[in-house]
Amino acid sequence: MLRIVVPLVLSLLCGTVAAEPLHGIAMHGEPALPPDYKHFPYVNPDVKKGGKITYGVVGTFDSLNPFILKSMRTTARGMWDPDYGNLVYESLMQRSRDEPFTLYGLLAETVEWDDDRSFVQFNLNPKAKWSDGQPVTPEDVMFTFELMRDRGRVPFSNRLNVVAKMEKIGEHSVRFTFNDKADRETPLIFGLFPVLPKHAIDPETFDRTSLTPPVGSGPYKVKTVKPGESITYERDPNYWGKDIPAKVGTDNYDQITVQYFLQDTTLFEAFKKGDVDIYPDGNPGHWANAYNFPAVTSGAAVKDVFTPKLPSGMLGFVFNTRRPIFTDPKVRDGLSLVFDFEWANKNLYSGAYKRTQSFWQNSELSSFGVPAYAAELALLGPIKDKIAPDILDGTYKLPVTDGSGRDRDVLKQAVGLLKQGGYTIQGGKMADASGRQLAFEIMTQNADQEKLAVAYQRSLQAIGIAASIRTVDDSQYQSRTNSFDYDMIMKSYTSSLSPGNEQLGRWSSAARTREGTDSFAGANDPDLDTLIDHVLRARSAEDFTAAVRSYDRLLLSSHYVLPLYHMDQQWVARSKRIGHPDTVPLYGYQLPVWWDASAQ
Repeated sequence: MLRIVVPLVLSLLCGTVAAEPLHGIAMHGEPALPPDYKHFPYVNPDVKKGGKITYGVVGTFDSLNPFILKSMRTTARGMWDPDYGNLVYESLMQRSRDEPFTLYGLLAETVEWDDDRSFVQFNLNPKAKWSDGQPVTPEDVMFTFELMRDRGRVPFSNRLNVVAKMEKIGEHSVRFTFNDKADRETPLIFGLFPVLPKHAIDPETFDRTSLTPPVGSGPYKVKTVKPGESITYERDPNYWGKDIPAKVGTDNYDQITVQYFLQDTTLFEAFKKGDVDIYPDGNPGHWANAYNFPAVTSGAAVKDVFTPKLPSGMLGFVFNTRRPIFTDPKVRDGLSLVFDFEWANKNLYSGAYKRTQSFWQNSELSSFGVPAYAAELALLGPIKDKIAPDILDGTYKLPVTDGSGRDRDVLKQAVGLLKQGGYTIQGGKMADASGRQLAFEIMTQNADQEKLAVAYQRSLQAIGIAASIRTVDDSQYQSRTNSFDYDMIMKSYTSSLSPGNEQLGRWSSAARTREGTDSFAGANDPDLDTLIDHVLRARSAEDFTAAVRSYDRLLLSSHYVLPLYHMDQQWVARSKRIGHPDTVPLYGYQLPVWWDASAQ
């Protein structure tokens, strides 16, 4: 007995923590795939690599470095890319798109942590190499974190803020011991951190824009660059990771080109001519009516519909509660009822959309149609008194209008709520006690947003509210949203099955005064802060679901956003030459696992 206890005591005194190397880690629960898994379930493991693909994007680029502020919006696509794949740079671990938030080994072959997630240790794959043949080392990992801290952009520059100690362990491992600023999501965020080569980067020049092809560890190298026009990648025949399970069935082309266009109409014309192979389409009218050109008729171009199992997210008109007219939730609630979704959906979108009723609609994280149960009520405590009874008991639903744009019954409800907020109709105008008309500006950034704002403006006029509309160019829109200089804007809050730290930037009280964050509504509610903390600290899947649902209920009851609509499908037009697996993962179609059918 003594021989067992003494080493344990010594290990505790030395500050070491025993942990088992794991092949994967999940935010909640265990990874779905076993340690001996062969590939992700949504790939074709037998696909033959070869051929080529051309993507098209609207915009331009002037840099190949995606990690610095200067190139944040103009870096070349594909270098480090959520859609096309991380072609040149890689992360420590690879995310499975068929699980809410689970990571498997990539540059790090295995990972270690404790139950409290007070540390994470990444054990690098000894086979991992840079494109110049040099090995990927713990020194590279530590160098990258320090380089990003000193020269990188947010959020990469903030990662070491939650680290008490970063150290090399043995020959192939790096351990991060966290301080009290970290949370349970932090180890997974570190797993998705890029790794750069220490031997090939000069820290002094890292934050300058550059078009020099870099050294990476990814499956592709930069072949040619036409600044602002196109970038072409070629497969690295010596890519170290082509046979590891997380990469089987991915990166299937010999050549990938990304072409840039000044506007979407030009991009679509290029797709029609066969110069671009993929065209994701999010416009219902366009999807229904624009595909009558010869390539579709002949079968050379194909329209695909995918149904992911993702939550809806929240697209809506956002009330800037920093403005005095929007501080009262009753006023925001009343203004929300004025919008006639049925009219807009029928007349503007051919009935293609569904009304959004929750930030996580279509998932088990949503509170819509679900009464709060014991676990939620326990989490909420006295906060439940701030939540509307119909949202708490699951009967809440936005009213369905007659589609006229001026449904009298619904407008009557809106007027009643505005009266509770201090506004009444006086001489045909909705005004406060001093006679000041309720008026605000809707800032839009394109013609589609403006069209929807005009429909809303028309309904507001029916009850004496003056809404003006201002459409601004991209640079002005970015500047004004960064500094929260607007009354109302349209924004899309994407929702994942594993909401976490991004909620702090959107809804925490601390983010309200930080320019450049996503605190578009300017929430300043300690109860929201409490519920965000519950989401971040949840350990089990059951506790996490309860935490997100209760959080969803308070967001809805606070009426920070006028909910608009969502679509349950993903639409993609493609060249028939491009193939894809039949299996659609949780997060929808994944371009990095598609292939060139002519190479099969």
